[in-house]
Amino acid sequence: MRVAIGVGLAIAMAVPACAAVPFWGARESSPAGTPSAALKPGQWIWGGDDKGMGPMVVVVSLTEQRAYVYRNGVLVALTTVSTGKPGHETPVGVFTILQKDKDHRSSTYNNAPMPYQQRLTWDGVALHAGGLPGYPESHGCIHLPSAFAEKLFGATNMGMTVVVAREGASHSSMVHPTMLAPVDAKGGTAFQTAPLAPGEHFRWNPEAAPAGPVSMILSLSDKRLVVLRNGTEIGRVRIELRNPQLASGTHAYVMRDDFMEGHFPQFPGGKAPKWMAVGVPGHEASSGQMLDREAIDNVVVPREFAEKVMPLLVPGAVLVSTESRILPEGTGRRQTIIDSNPPDAPVR
Repeated sequence: MRVAIGVGLAIAMAVPACAAVPFWGARESSPAGTPSAALKPGQWIWGGDDKGMGPMVVVVSLTEQRAYVYRNGVLVALTTVSTGKPGHETPVGVFTILQKDKDHRSSTYNNAPMPYQQRLTWDGVALHAGGLPGYPESHGCIHLPSAFAEKLFGATNMGMTVVVAREGASHSSMVHPTMLAPVDAKGGTAFQTAPLAPGEHFRWNPEAAPAGPVSMILSLSDKRLVVLRNGTEIGRVRIELRNPQLASGTHAYVMRDDFMEGHFPQFPGGKAPKWMAVGVPGHEASSGQMLDREAIDNVVVPREFAEKVMPLLVPGAVLVSTESRILPEGTGRRQTIIDSNPPDAPVR
């Protein structure tokens, strides 16, 4: 899967308890088209975020030593992590953010700094900025690059779902996530969405999510368009590309409040939505540019499916076009109740 290669990595040195807080990992996001497996320790990708886009969920793969951040079912960020070392393993399961502390320090480990701490358990497991040697080395916590931890801290809400998965103990879609969220943002249960069967041109199930913001993922490699509403898939369709050479890379667009000029026979009423590019890492220069007619005509969507989707598209809807694969059979790159009086437990 493709989604930041940062500039030089900061080396986290052991420091006295009273010293300044170290800075771990890359300071800038890698390009959005960087394969997940190509990220070096401390590198990360942040494609931008807006809480109005829908529910967020974080999936941590202990096997890959990666964390994947989804908004409304679409991958918006990805980072390398370092989790619990042998004897202090990070537990597998579904957690919620119980507490947030921007300037947290450990009460157990010599007042060690744990910036942008987001507590997952009252007995000491949390997300926070920390050392990233490229392998599990924490005392149970999930270490993140400092710049990434800051962005994630600002994007999350109390009670948000975090899923921690490991090979042999979790569904494979959670261990090796793709561009589509493998779990429900509410409750963290695994989605069991089957690919289209042979001869099945599209699937449409709007009842799965009756309301909420809409996002779409167009996989150029798999030739699929997936529609999500409020973080849940409600439809997918086979598409064709008239000229595959016209489409490449990973790009994000947001729908404007007007339509394109001209007549588009493939759309109901002949009107095509106007899509404006978002400046994701590696494609900042395209920010504000509009998709042109050639790019829109290049994607062939069955008219019957377009007639179902168009009424749901409103200004602010998101479209992500990517070369990453989303089909499970593909071989693409891999990319509790909050207590108002919590116990005084250490965070590791």
